[in-house]
Amino acid sequence: MKVHREDTVMVLTGKDKGKKGRVIRVFPQQEKVLVEKVNMAKRHTRPTQQLPQGGIIEKEMPLHVSNVQLICPKCGKSTRVAHKILASGQKNRACKKCGEIMDKEK
Repeated sequence: MKVHREDTVMVLTGKDKGKKGRVIRVFPQQEKVLVEKVNMAKRHTRPTQQLPQGGIIEKEMPLHVSNVQLICPKCGKSTRVAHKILASGQKNRACKKCGEIMDKEK
């Protein structure tokens, strides 16, 4: 997947179109991502030991990865992802607009 955990993304479609958020979790097999404070849904929960009061809780729901676009850390624009191969042979993600490499060196 082109979107990884801790990336900043912008939502392209749906009720939260235009919102930006940080990716909390990635589900590669379902091709979904969980974005912080985006696609909130209300869940009715019964009291448990972790939540003795119970009640209505708002939580994030997963979005399909095609509905989000990566935001470049350098230029700050939402962009598609290019791939660049470094001299060391490592394949990294890069911004299509400014050409900046997005991945940190490992």
